[in-house]
Amino acid sequence: MPQAAVATRDALAVLKEVFGYPAFRGPQADIISHVLGGGDCLVLMPTGGGKSLCYQIPALLRRGAGIVVSPLIALMQDQVCALLEAGVKAAFLNSTQSSQEAAAVESALLKGECDLVYVAPERLMTSRFLNLVERLQAGVGVALFAIDEAHCVSQWGHDFRPEYIQLSMLHERFPAVPRIALTATADPQTRAEIIERLGLADARTFISSFDRPNILYRIVEKANARAQLLGFLRAEHAGDAGIVYCLSRRKVEETAAMLADEGVRALPYHAGMDAQTRAANQARFLREDGIVMVATIAFGMGIDKPDVRFVAHLDLPKSIEGYYQETGRAGRDGEPANAWMTYGLGDVVNHRRMIEQSEADTQFKRVAGAKLDALLGLCEATGCRRVRLLDYFGEASEPCGNCDVCLDPPQVWDGTVAAQKALSCVFRTGQRFGAVHLIDVLRGKETDRVEQWGHRELSTFGIGTDIDEKTWRAVFRQLVAQNLLVVDHDSFGSLKLTEASRAVLKGERSVHLRKMAEGKRSSTRKAGSAASSVEALTSGQRERWERLRAWRADTAREHGVPAYVVFHDATLAEIARQSPQTLDALGRISGIGAAKLERYGSALLDLLGDDPTGQTSA
Repeated sequence: MPQAAVATRDALAVLKEVFGYPAFRGPQADIISHVLGGGDCLVLMPTGGGKSLCYQIPALLRRGAGIVVSPLIALMQDQVCALLEAGVKAAFLNSTQSSQEAAAVESALLKGECDLVYVAPERLMTSRFLNLVERLQAGVGVALFAIDEAHCVSQWGHDFRPEYIQLSMLHERFPAVPRIALTATADPQTRAEIIERLGLADARTFISSFDRPNILYRIVEKANARAQLLGFLRAEHAGDAGIVYCLSRRKVEETAAMLADEGVRALPYHAGMDAQTRAANQARFLREDGIVMVATIAFGMGIDKPDVRFVAHLDLPKSIEGYYQETGRAGRDGEPANAWMTYGLGDVVNHRRMIEQSEADTQFKRVAGAKLDALLGLCEATGCRRVRLLDYFGEASEPCGNCDVCLDPPQVWDGTVAAQKALSCVFRTGQRFGAVHLIDVLRGKETDRVEQWGHRELSTFGIGTDIDEKTWRAVFRQLVAQNLLVVDHDSFGSLKLTEASRAVLKGERSVHLRKMAEGKRSSTRKAGSAASSVEALTSGQRERWERLRAWRADTAREHGVPAYVVFHDATLAEIARQSPQTLDALGRISGIGAAKLERYGSALLDLLGDDPTGQTSA
């Protein structure tokens, strides 16, 4: 039998026995085979696509220990908890450990008693740890280096970590050890930078589809963002776990307090909090059901909680990569989930200001501006959002039927005359004012500011009374998105004409705009989104599922791990559906490996045997 076939067979055996899954998904088998053969690779795979298995299984099959570079302590601890539950000898080394604890891990490594060790990049690059790796290589061996969240190496990315740049020395110092770099988010530019900075020019690149079909994308016009958020949660996600992203620490605190006052189990998380409170809130989010984390982007990377049912944005992210990465934390279990966002022109103004006022060089500001423009295009799309989102990552697709635009297509109107009025008003007022003042002039409002600047005498005063204020806001926002206006931060966020606006004012170019939705609810259960595995259960099976969940919660508390580390919801749902009565039948359910079957099998069979529904099979 060819060596590759043997490796694949062995990898499949590990997948079944250790992790309890019957088959590989997508390119997992090819990636694992490549790494088992000693090859370097870059893996781009969406969140929830099974990236971790691509280095965990080769680490178990190759000689020596696998060293995993991970940027976050929470990620390391989650991954190690899950591996230990699956019977894998895993450990981490980070700043939470005492010197004695760290020494015990290092000793276990050198003795060959550890299959995988997770370490932060700044620790890995110390001379002390590199010397430890050399001793390991000379002894039991180094199976591989896995560089997780590899987009952190890119200065253009949304999670740039300077210490990642040093990781290129791994190949120079340990050329015989295969490297696997993994990320869920990288546009072509970021991808090229990962390859260059990590020295992966000769590595094989594996790119999976970026599509997350279980996520329903929805973007609504910002009015009263917190009231809109509360309405969304009450209508569609009462009692669900989720994440709400805000731009500022103050907004995080205020939003979390508002939700808590309204009966939502909401907690704040941002870098300005004391470390103990922040860690406690994160632990509650991971280990309790139905917690809503209100956070800045300091929260989320590496969070492996599979049953996050929604991610909401109260402010516009900085880029499509950021949006995709953050929304990708919803529905990691493959069950239906929501990505919901409010946005308005104020978001654009704020981001432009931050870009212009940053100390970055001109090239960085240009790239950041282009990324923001791409995100504005997504927000103002008149076609399928998923098509536009995937196109950004270089992937062609068809309309999805599971985004707000597909479910409730926006009407498009000829906004040429409205655009001409708006652009003319910008010009007549000297290109010195923002949208609020310009709308007042267009609608003929005699405010103090209008009087102060003498704008009541302008030819554009009152020429827009036929359009309401909300629609005018949408007009200005879309003119910015179409590059017919730009935000000038040297004059406090005023709107200025672009070269492209000349053709509109001269009547040489028409402008089509989308009509704003009336705030209709788009349910996660509409076309294109199948019912979840739990919703598909019968009433008797649902009762069994609830008893299984209660058992899982007790077991997780006893073991000091998040509930999903014991079993995912999908595994419990399948147990509830099949109600297996033997260890052999239980072991055939996806997600139950040998270690978990041995540890939990008898307890599960006892629970199922004492079934008040009287059902012993589906």
